[in-house]
Amino acid sequence: METSKPHVALLPLPGMGHLIPYLGLGKLFATHHNFKVKIFLVSIDHSSQTESKTIISEMSNELCNIVQLPPVDITSLVDPNATIGVRLPVTMREIVPAFRSSIATMKPCPTVLITDIFGTDAFSVADEFDMLKYVFVSPHAWFLALTIYTPILDKEVKGEYVHQKEPLKIPGCASVRVEDLFDPLLDRTNQQYDEYMRAGIRLRMSDGVLVNSWEELQPSTFAALRDDKLLGCVLKSPVYPVGPVVTQSDDSSKSGLLFDWLNKQPNDSVVYVSFGSGATLSHEQMTELAFGLELSKQRFVWVVRAPTEKSGDKAYLKGRSGDENHDQFGYLPKGFMSRIQNVGFVISDWVSQVDILSHPSIGAFISHCGWNSTLESILNGVPIIAFPLFAEQKMNATMLTEEFGMAVRLEVLPSNKVVGREEIQNKVRKIMVDKEGHGIRDRVNELKYSAEKALCKGGSSYRALSELAKSFEARMQLQNE
Repeated sequence: METSKPHVALLPLPGMGHLIPYLGLGKLFATHHNFKVKIFLVSIDHSSQTESKTIISEMSNELCNIVQLPPVDITSLVDPNATIGVRLPVTMREIVPAFRSSIATMKPCPTVLITDIFGTDAFSVADEFDMLKYVFVSPHAWFLALTIYTPILDKEVKGEYVHQKEPLKIPGCASVRVEDLFDPLLDRTNQQYDEYMRAGIRLRMSDGVLVNSWEELQPSTFAALRDDKLLGCVLKSPVYPVGPVVTQSDDSSKSGLLFDWLNKQPNDSVVYVSFGSGATLSHEQMTELAFGLELSKQRFVWVVRAPTEKSGDKAYLKGRSGDENHDQFGYLPKGFMSRIQNVGFVISDWVSQVDILSHPSIGAFISHCGWNSTLESILNGVPIIAFPLFAEQKMNATMLTEEFGMAVRLEVLPSNKVVGREEIQNKVRKIMVDKEGHGIRDRVNELKYSAEKALCKGGSSYRALSELAKSFEARMQLQNE
């Protein structure tokens, strides 16, 4: 008789940027360990629900069972102008009753719950149904370190963090510069600061923390997280670097006009421009970017979406439905489309980023430095021109340029000021034309090799996931005795 395998429940935050790594994690449990996996989709409205379910279903290859939880209405609980840093945690608190109802119908119920730093209110459900409780940090180890240490900084630092003259020190880790702080830490009187600090405290209630990075990429940070004299005494839970967890390219999807065009371009000759599923640019920034690309005289593929009043995360929970303009490129500079028709390809439809980045013609990536995009770039050996806009992206951009050496950074922060066309032109040419670009390309290829090695049988991330899987199996055997 075949021994039954653990059943893993994954509860990610809404938004494609969070769903994708959880899908990748679920597929690893299903394919490498033959676990049963359920992914619970959380959505704020019906439009985001439809898009995410369609995309996730297409990408899951039926390896994971998708459970759509009913949308939650938080309009009476948050201010209409509430930030993502407030809306996400409130949504995850409100979804707990629906999640509990769904778990209660499952026989047998899952062995383990894995959720986000803002999903830990669901730990009450895990406790009720005797499930292990884990957190999957879909960014990196430095982000985890800052998250668990913020409640201590809250006691130690007087006044606003943004007014400090020195970077914020984290034991055993790189300090965080004031200019790289992300939204929840910019105003200590705002609710999103309270939510983030609460997440850092509740994270310690977990049985363990999975991180979407690998041991060799951030060795000193992982060492600090385990060292009882540094951050180990704060977290007190085991840390498992299981990354890079991304979705894989599917060659069968590489069809259509875009890939016909890419197939005609020389290797490493095209700049890919995209700001992820949630970021938008202001109209002024979009105009400068268009002229910068044109002035660079380099081939490019640009995934555009309608501009907003200010660059940032305005589209984070809205999907791509906002791009359905009658004239979808009408917000680009006059004559731009006709002038670049031989060197550029502009698209507004959803397209698999992994498929584009894995194409041999791609030679650079103008990116918002979201962690999913960063990992996909590393795994395909593509250097980055860092264009951070929100969340922890400024920290990521600093790490990519100063620690990893796989990116060039703009002279101004796009989240604070419009980046001019000459600056964009110069940075594109630095990667694509100048000698400095060769060194950056060599470095990202070293990181690619390191990532692939970590994922291979016997590699550090492979071993970490196997260790985790064994602990799930041991828990299940105890439950069955």
